[in-house]
Amino acid sequence: MNYVLLETSIRFPNFGIELENVGKGISIFGFNIAFYGIIISIGMILGYLLTQWQSVRTGQDADLYLDFALLAIVMAVLGARIYYVVFSWDDYKNNLTEIFNIRGGGLAIYGGIIGGVLAALIFSKYKKVSFLILGDTACAGLALGQSIGRWGNFFNREAFGKYTDGLFAMQLRLSEVSEAAVNNDPNYLKNLKIIDGVEFIQVHPTFLYESFFNFLLVVLILLVTKHKKFNGQLFLIYIGGYGLIRTFIEALRTDQLRIAGTNIAVSQLLGLVTFVVATVILVVRSIKVNNEKKKQTK
Repeated sequence: MNYVLLETSIRFPNFGIELENVGKGISIFGFNIAFYGIIISIGMILGYLLTQWQSVRTGQDADLYLDFALLAIVMAVLGARIYYVVFSWDDYKNNLTEIFNIRGGGLAIYGGIIGGVLAALIFSKYKKVSFLILGDTACAGLALGQSIGRWGNFFNREAFGKYTDGLFAMQLRLSEVSEAAVNNDPNYLKNLKIIDGVEFIQVHPTFLYESFFNFLLVVLILLVTKHKKFNGQLFLIYIGGYGLIRTFIEALRTDQLRIAGTNIAVSQLLGLVTFVVATVILVVRSIKVNNEKKKQTK
């Protein structure tokens, strides 16, 4: 087993951190495996284990969630890829075989969420179990998988944000970033950093922001679990919380997937809509539950 190393470094100058020779993958018997895929797989496994723990914690059949995970993972990956390809169609329309090449990236998390929700709808219908309970139990694991999976973008040098000189600024070698990504923000080249004769661009590490806030969302869901007032509450917290996170993170990104013919970032719009809808439903349902409890105590 050999590590696929690059003569590069990733730097966080304001923290004095310089990561030398950060590779994009490993080679086993001549077969290259991207860290992106490895990290996504780790995220899926740990997300499932958390979901299983949640099912035991809430008195459910843990085996049910193994069956669900097998379907949900497949549909989430398909959904993530389809979403990405649809909103990046110009990159694939003249080379259709590239649609099936996901080893180098090209998965959109919102597509994965849509695929996972569809899987839950199908599974709950087939198994005759509550979709809302299924969503409540699985959403913390989904958020954990997303938190971990974002680190695949770190190794791929992708999904970063605009130029920044802020505290969390991250420096990437210009030669290791795609030309298309560099062209997304003219401030990259205007503020190029030359370190030991090597050119670096300086960016928002949006993968890190999203990973951190997704982890906080996991913690919030786990804390609320013991105090859940109605079925679907945890799922709504996840949908609304992630929508809010994505609304702000997407504003920092330069590689947004946009609605054809517009400058509207589709994931930002979807994030805002899901945040508003989920929040309204949460408030209405909470008021209704509280009123019912008051009636019962009279």
